[in-house]
Amino acid sequence: MAEITELFEALTDPDFPFLRYALIAGVVGSIPLGVVGSYVVVRRISYIAGAIAHCVLGGIGAALYMQEVFDAQWCLPIYGAVLSALAAAVVIGLVSLYAHQREDTVIGALWVIGMAVGLMFFAGLPVYVDPMSYLFGNILLISPHDLWMVAGLAVLVAVVGALFYNKLLAVCFDEEFAELRGVRVKFYYLMLLCMTAMTVVLMIRLLGVVLVIALLTLPAAVAGNFSRRLWQMMLLAVLFSMTFIAAGLGISYIHDLPSGPVIVILAGGVYLATAVGSRLRLRG
Repeated sequence: MAEITELFEALTDPDFPFLRYALIAGVVGSIPLGVVGSYVVVRRISYIAGAIAHCVLGGIGAALYMQEVFDAQWCLPIYGAVLSALAAAVVIGLVSLYAHQREDTVIGALWVIGMAVGLMFFAGLPVYVDPMSYLFGNILLISPHDLWMVAGLAVLVAVVGALFYNKLLAVCFDEEFAELRGVRVKFYYLMLLCMTAMTVVLMIRLLGVVLVIALLTLPAAVAGNFSRRLWQMMLLAVLFSMTFIAAGLGISYIHDLPSGPVIVILAGGVYLATAVGSRLRLRG
């Protein structure tokens, strides 16, 4: 009980806003994570987030290299991250649509290439920058500016998801039927990949390259065990993501543990428990 009281005092202390910012960012960021994550899980392209996230590392490294070597101070890491993420999304989409390549093959290739390019740029910097800070992030270092960026992403994803829900639903479940009905399947598939890219870019600031993949897929995967419609899955995925982040932050603060890994371990544990429970229920 004393730990809960201490946690509440930390959240309301005006002199230490970092925990409060982290909680707000996690709750608001759960909206794009839940919505986009549901599309990704239903479309069975979960590893696409991994490929895009690791390509983002290449864009960040290139932007930092431009800053340090060519004194291009305007070239912020977020610019490199956005460009590399969108480029990865478009490449995956075009190759899978027009080159008749398996998506998992393209994803695997971009995954390792993006990581390798990023590490090469980091190694070439005249000053040492630890790539681990971008790989694992720190949700406790969120600033008010980051909060506005996450809020903007949440609004964008909610609006796009609402306006094009039926089209994206058709693309995720039955491409051939959607195309026969006149839906521009290729366009909406690329839109979905670009939404995934933007979600990954902005959430990397909170969670890092590695951990953002987990929160993009695990809450949606858990929600899939309790829903029959896509909109239900999205709503539950948002709620599960909020719960995992809030509970993970609380546990990590009380027990002095790193917040990101605690959040992901909690999400992973719940996913495994629900997956096993669903399997046993079907057998019963």
